[in-house]
Amino acid sequence: MLDDLSRYLGSESNRELVLTQLVQHVPLALLPLVVGVVLAIPLGWLAQRHPLVRTALLGSANVVYTVPSLAFFVVIPGIIGTQILDPVNVVAALSIYTAALLVRPVVDALDAVPAHVVAAATAMGYRPLRRFLAVELPLAVPVLVAGVRVASVSNISLASVGALLGVGGLGALFTSGFQTSYLPPILVGIVLTLVLALVMDLVLVGLRWLLTPWARAGGTR
Repeated sequence: MLDDLSRYLGSESNRELVLTQLVQHVPLALLPLVVGVVLAIPLGWLAQRHPLVRTALLGSANVVYTVPSLAFFVVIPGIIGTQILDPVNVVAALSIYTAALLVRPVVDALDAVPAHVVAAATAMGYRPLRRFLAVELPLAVPVLVAGVRVASVSNISLASVGALLGVGGLGALFTSGFQTSYLPPILVGIVLTLVLALVMDLVLVGLRWLLTPWARAGGTR
């Protein structure tokens, strides 16, 4: 097994192929994460403030996330008018998945903001939008980032399914390995997927650390 893996990675053409597929995989997985966060925050804000919206959005999000990813990738072109092999389909589908997955963590994060802090900001003259951006959202970061970490791992995994539509990414290593009954590319794909997920998780932990200076200050006392 190790000899096969060594021979596979010893080929310059294979290394270039793996690097190309890794480079293709990163935007397929991470761009939807950014779009999903941008969509989920205002949706979660509305849901947290209006009970009827909360029930409707959380129920809809649960339904959306149960749709099989491959089926979603195939349906999206008919909705947005793209070709079925266009990577935009994967990005669009994963963005919807991410938003659906993050709506509840956003609501939970905002629910976790102490009520007396919100009341104090209101008493100081903060209007709802300013209060949300300056007080509630920053304090919600720890809970929100926990949800984003789950979504990032999910996206990195689901982006591999896009290879079945011919859009590249690390999933192409899986399909080529299965088609040829050759294990090394499958192992390389698995390892790189795990490494990418770990790196992204560490980045998000670091981002949370940077965005919560009050937590660092409290920890040094």
